[in-house]
Amino acid sequence: MLRHAHFRLFWFASLGSYMGNWFEFIGTQWIVAKSTDSTLWLAYIGAAQLLPTLVLGLLGGVVADRVNRRTLLVVTQALMMLIALAFFGVVVAGVATPMVLLFLSLAQGVVVAFNNPAWQVLIPRLVPREDLVRAITLQGIGFNTARAVGPALAGVIMGLSGPSWLFLVNAVSFVGVMVAVSRTPDAPAPTRDGRRILHLGTFTRDMREAGAFIFREPGPRAALLAMVVFATFATPILRFLPLFVTQVYQMEEATFGLLTGVMGVGAVAGGLLLGRVPAWYPKHHFIPYSILMGGLWILLFSIVDDVRLAGVYMFFVGVFWMWTFNSSMAALQLLTPDAVRGRVMAVCNAISLGLMPTGAFIASGMGHVLAQVVDASTTGIAREGLATQLGLAFVSMILVLAGIVMLIWRTPEIDGLKPGDPGYDRQPGFLRGVFAPAHRPPR
Repeated sequence: MLRHAHFRLFWFASLGSYMGNWFEFIGTQWIVAKSTDSTLWLAYIGAAQLLPTLVLGLLGGVVADRVNRRTLLVVTQALMMLIALAFFGVVVAGVATPMVLLFLSLAQGVVVAFNNPAWQVLIPRLVPREDLVRAITLQGIGFNTARAVGPALAGVIMGLSGPSWLFLVNAVSFVGVMVAVSRTPDAPAPTRDGRRILHLGTFTRDMREAGAFIFREPGPRAALLAMVVFATFATPILRFLPLFVTQVYQMEEATFGLLTGVMGVGAVAGGLLLGRVPAWYPKHHFIPYSILMGGLWILLFSIVDDVRLAGVYMFFVGVFWMWTFNSSMAALQLLTPDAVRGRVMAVCNAISLGLMPTGAFIASGMGHVLAQVVDASTTGIAREGLATQLGLAFVSMILVLAGIVMLIWRTPEIDGLKPGDPGYDRQPGFLRGVFAPAHRPPR
């Protein structure tokens, strides 16, 4: 894949940017966790980062389909660099209160709402269609390589000099992306009806086109549903991880970075193992299987107090995290025509990313309710640790149930199959979903 020059340049630049993003994530989460000791505040930060995508993401998709996408990416990357410098400034000045970090996270979320649709339609421009799935997989490997190295390195840096340098490195990382994007082929807006002016009427029409495509076509609709379910109920493990470190394991920031890094190692391994999945095993079986297994490993992680076992479980969480998101995104990209791709990706972002904080709020609320029911006698950090564990266990069981349901009632259209095609099998059955006998080649 790296033989494509523009993709190669972009891949290495984005790898550095992903590393910086993980530095910022670790620094922000740790500062908030240490200063508040609250799952609710971590959910607030997550909401500030992601809810703008829910509110503005659709507009971002329309903009991505109406303006020069390369220019849009350079502008949004520059704005995110300025916000990263603001993070650095408030930490150095000693005024990085949870409320200040909440405001900066909100500002960053607004820019991300316009950045993501243009970012996601960039890769299909850099490689031929026949290489798209491998390019998306390689991009996912890059992201998770950064997840493997970045958090562990961030933990070391925080232990030596505090979190401020994490935010400065993130700001610098945006320079490489801006240079790489500026050297990609020009990306004017897709050919349309000749009108570029955006007003309420055209916005409504554009989003109606994208929404009609997604909800009319069973394949894109099912791929989006898989991403939404996993994004909502799996991401609390990342939001609550610093509290597992301080409340459950009673350890420090290096452990937080190490556990996040182990998850990244698992995701990289998952990306490499994707090539070992039999070619006959289709995505409409593979995606729900990955959701089920991801939920099981998150459940196991939530109930252990031993940090060594937690590290093992985080590795497998990373594997199935990669398998779920990569396969769902690849299916959606392949099923979507370029003329609506920016808007479809925006709908995907708005729903999946915008609903991510919902899972954290559900886990936080249910955790405290269940902790009261299970053991009303505990108080202080013991009660908070129990609530954190039970909340994550609750949402992981929702994932397990969702995976089972999706395996029983499958959607072959995810693989582009239609009724009457060989292998089109909607006969309900859990074991039929796991083993895919309709697709297994004859011996």
